[in-house]
Amino acid sequence: MDSHSSSRAPGDGPDAVWSERLGREALFALDVVREAVHLTAAIQDETAGGTITKADASPVTIADFAVQALVAARLARDFPDDALVAEEDATVLRQPSVGGLRARVASMVRRAVPEASTEQVLDWIDRGGGIGPRFWVLDPIDGTKGLLQGRQYVVALALIVNGVVRVGVVGCPRLSVAGGQAGPPDRKATGGGGSALAVRDRGAWWLPTSGERVLLSVSARADPVHARVLWSYEEQHGDAGRASRALRALGSEEPPIRMDSQAKHVVLAAGEADVLWRFPQDRDFHDAIWDCAAGALLIEEAGGRVTDLAGRALDFTAGRRLLRNHGFLASNGMLHEAALAAVQRHDSTFDL
Repeated sequence: MDSHSSSRAPGDGPDAVWSERLGREALFALDVVREAVHLTAAIQDETAGGTITKADASPVTIADFAVQALVAARLARDFPDDALVAEEDATVLRQPSVGGLRARVASMVRRAVPEASTEQVLDWIDRGGGIGPRFWVLDPIDGTKGLLQGRQYVVALALIVNGVVRVGVVGCPRLSVAGGQAGPPDRKATGGGGSALAVRDRGAWWLPTSGERVLLSVSARADPVHARVLWSYEEQHGDAGRASRALRALGSEEPPIRMDSQAKHVVLAAGEADVLWRFPQDRDFHDAIWDCAAGALLIEEAGGRVTDLAGRALDFTAGRRLLRNHGFLASNGMLHEAALAAVQRHDSTFDL
C-alpha cells in the first residue's frame, strides 16, 4: 500500500477535495507528519537523555530538533518558496559545549535524510524563523513532557495562507480514535496512534496507523451540566484557578479531562469532549500560533467553533503569536455561548 492510500477513497479523500495543488499540499502535510511521527517513535528511548531546558523552563529534546529539521528539509524539497514558522532554532546547538547533542540530532535526522550534513541540519532548524503571506507552521513536538513521561504528545503542522489556516495535520502516536470517537476517558497513552487531517471547507478525518479512515464530528451535547471539559495536564500551562472558576460557572458536573498537547483538539473533534479552554496566567501572554493552528482547523472542520476567551476569531496575521487574542476556547458549537458566558460573567481576572 502506498503512503497516500489510507487517506484516499473515490470522491472522498483529501486529494479529491481541492484543486490539484491544494490536494498536493494536504497530502504533503499528512506524509511529512507521518514521517516525523515515525522518527520520534524510533528515537523515543534516546530522547530523555538529550534534553535541554529553555529560558522559559520548558524542555526541548533531540526529537524536537530532529523533527523540525526533517520537516524543513521536506519543505525545501517540495515547497521551496514557502516560509516556515516553527518553535525551535539552532542557537543552542551551535554552541561548542553541546557538540555531543548536536551530533546526536544530526544522526537522528540522517535516519530519514541519509545525505544530510550537520550544518545542513542546523540550517534546516533555523529555517523555522520565516513568515509571510503563505507559510507553514510547525510544532515539532507539542507536549514534550508528555513524550518524556509516557503521556500524549503530537507533531502538528498547518498551512496558513493570508491569515487563514487551509490545511492542518496533527500526528498522534499514542492516541486512539475509532468510529469517529476518541479512546477511553482516562486518556492514558495506550492508543495505536494515527493522524488527524483537516482541509478548509471540506472536513476532518482520523487516519489510524492501521485501519480505515473515519470522518471526525464533534458531539451534539447541549446541556452544560454534562459538558466534558478539556484542559492542559501541566498546571503551568494555564491559570488553573480561572479554569476551575469557569467550570463551576458553566455548571458542569463532569470531572475535567487533563491532557498534553493538541491531542486535546483531536479528542474534541472526535466528539469525546465538548469544551476546551486555555486561560493565560499573565495578561501579556499570547499563545504561539503553532500551539493551535492545526488543532483549531480540525475542530472547525469537525463542526465545532473556536475563538479566544472574549469570543473573537483567532487572528493568524499578527506574527508568531496570537497578539490580538487572549486565551483559547473551543467547543462543539452548541456549548460555545454557554462557555463564553461562564468565562466573561464570572471571571474578572483580566479585561477581555
